Amino acid sequence: MRSRRKLGLAGRAGRWSAVHRKTAIWGWIAFVVAAIVLGGALGTKTLGNGGGDGESAQAERTLEGAFPQSAVEQVLVQPKGSESIHGPHARAAVAEVEARLRKLPFVRDLTGPYEEGAGGQVAANGRSGLIKFSIPETKAIEPDEVVGRALDQVALVQQRHQGLRVEEVGDASANKAVSESFEEDFSKAEMTSLPITLLILVVVFGSLLAAGVPLLLALTAVGATIGLIGPVSHVFGAVAEQINSVVLLIGLAVGVDYSMFYLRREREERAAGAGERASLEAAAATSGRAILVSGFTVMVAMAGMYIAGDATFAGFATGTIIVVAVAMVGSLTVLPAILSWLGDRIEKGRIPFLGRRRGGAEGSRVWGALVTRVMRRPKLAAGLAFAGLAILAIPAFSLHTANAGVSGLPKDMPIVKTFDRVQAAFPGGVEPAEVAITAPNVKAAPVAHQVAALRERLAADHHDFGTSQSYRVSKDGKVAELRVPLAGDGTDARSQAALSKLREDLIPATIAKVDGARAQVGGPTAGSVDFNDLLAERMPWVFAFVLGMAFLLLLVSFRSIVIPITAICLNLLSVGAAYGIVVWVFQDGHLENLIGFTSIGSITSWLPLFLFVVLFGLSMDYHVFILTRIREAYDRGMSTEDAVSHGLRTTAGVVTSAAAVMVAVFAIFATLSFLEFKEMGVGLAAAILIDATIIRGVLLPATMKLLGERNWYLPRALRWLPRVGLEGPAPAMAGAAPEADAGEGAGRARPTRRRAEAGA
Repeated sequence: MRSRRKLGLAGRAGRWSAVHRKTAIWGWIAFVVAAIVLGGALGTKTLGNGGGDGESAQAERTLEGAFPQSAVEQVLVQPKGSESIHGPHARAAVAEVEARLRKLPFVRDLTGPYEEGAGGQVAANGRSGLIKFSIPETKAIEPDEVVGRALDQVALVQQRHQGLRVEEVGDASANKAVSESFEEDFSKAEMTSLPITLLILVVVFGSLLAAGVPLLLALTAVGATIGLIGPVSHVFGAVAEQINSVVLLIGLAVGVDYSMFYLRREREERAAGAGERASLEAAAATSGRAILVSGFTVMVAMAGMYIAGDATFAGFATGTIIVVAVAMVGSLTVLPAILSWLGDRIEKGRIPFLGRRRGGAEGSRVWGALVTRVMRRPKLAAGLAFAGLAILAIPAFSLHTANAGVSGLPKDMPIVKTFDRVQAAFPGGVEPAEVAITAPNVKAAPVAHQVAALRERLAADHHDFGTSQSYRVSKDGKVAELRVPLAGDGTDARSQAALSKLREDLIPATIAKVDGARAQVGGPTAGSVDFNDLLAERMPWVFAFVLGMAFLLLLVSFRSIVIPITAICLNLLSVGAAYGIVVWVFQDGHLENLIGFTSIGSITSWLPLFLFVVLFGLSMDYHVFILTRIREAYDRGMSTEDAVSHGLRTTAGVVTSAAAVMVAVFAIFATLSFLEFKEMGVGLAAAILIDATIIRGVLLPATMKLLGERNWYLPRALRWLPRVGLEGPAPAMAGAAPEADAGEGAGRARPTRRRAEAGA
């Protein structure tokens, strides 16, 4: 009588879902619908644009608590001909703008360029003028929602005065334009990525129905996650506006990958002659448990973003962890239920000219030929691959990060063009430094005297600071705000030098000399500098956490101390190469015309850490999947060299296909309009391409060949580790060598494994 095979968690989940397929399928549908409905009802709480870290965040909180919140708007009036801002046409336009804006009920504190005390609202060359006003943020008024009425009035004045530029820019108008552009970009990414992904899957599987299953699972996982983020953002904190794009990016990648791993293994078993139930159990016990290990490794990597100590990263971590978890659960439950329901009907919708694509035990001939050559000369192959990746990584050593701000927005946006014109006429005036001054009484003579001294020194320094200052005191007299323009564009070295001078020289020499008084500097430039300082402090901890947890997961999963070390080293090589490519392209300004961007001489501040955790996590998908197949073959009695060759041959097709999907989806983001999306798309696409070719096709087999039996070394002191992840023997493919519980295979596999664990 044949003994009942012991299945692991993934195998038991697959078996239960296949037996209770109606419950699994309808339960998944109910979960997705409920998540989407709940998220739509509650909405998603997003972070404000002014959030920061360090001193800048403290300054912002101080000002928010002392002054009513409002959005500052500016209208630029600029003659196109030789007329100055004081000419009759310019004066008429200014008067009309002021008259129209004063009629709007939400406009406050409107000042024109000709008013007494409106210093700094006329450009130094007399060619431009600014009309300033604010829109208060109240329960009844949301500046982003009402600013459109002000924009309409300004546009009417522009139509009546064709010889002038009459354009509005500010907090609310910029937020409105950016939000609309974000939505347009997200829609473009979604509508472009889906047909491309489907096309790749059709080529991979040769069947419309088989191609549709992974895509459908990925989309439902993404939809459910976006819905769940709504209530999560209200309970655990707001998330960044980019969260939906990030969830789509990661969810589509891992959702399709996990489904492909599972589906391809099930079809391999069927092609080898196994029955429907046996093939499903084999897929669940092998690819299913690889998905478990991979999914938890990816989630651990994403959790590293929490350590960064920034709200944006925390939101990214939450969104990516949820979508990976949802995709993983869906792959282990609803996917086997669907496959059980469809059976051989999964082949329906076959594309005739693509032929029947099989993934038999012989594997890929192309990859087989490559692996054979690599393992014939492993030292040469490893040396050449390492040298190539090292060359790609060289530019990463000059990596410089900054908050791109307006510089990272699409250059063809009207609001960006207006910003550039205002910045040229009034340097630093659009996004000035904000000095939060606190004291028991900021109007007291000692404090007031030092504030006046600070303002005088700022006004006298035309090299580092602009002349358009503004100053206000709170009602209780305990807080004052001084807004002063910084030289430069807000992100360059000149702006940072001016900020440093303000923080380290001017404030200590004035306000800081008064007992009980304190001045903290906020604003976009300060926020960018503080963010970079925070990352410099936290990055080592993030790296240590991600690498340490990945090491532990792989150590327990594969019961080898060598496997996790080599996995980490190989993944770091692909991450380093991706960093180098991103720096070479975006920081150094190569391929600007091809990709459609203008270099700002830096990389978006949040990107390096985000790239590291995402790439490290996603790279583990392939590594775990390949190693699972290698270990499976090794445990059946193959030598390490034969197991590596067999594992790479049989997984090459699905790894290549999965990488093609990822690269295609990531590359789409490089075509979007925002600079940060372009950087993210190029970095992710390049890294996955490198990982699926050079790393997995050359370095992995070369290093495993060189290490030999040492790959499976586990010190005696660690023999107590629990057997998880790869628990239980994998079912043998039909026609394969006998399994471990069938006699001969067991006799060969056990001694080999014991020798490896003993350090043989």
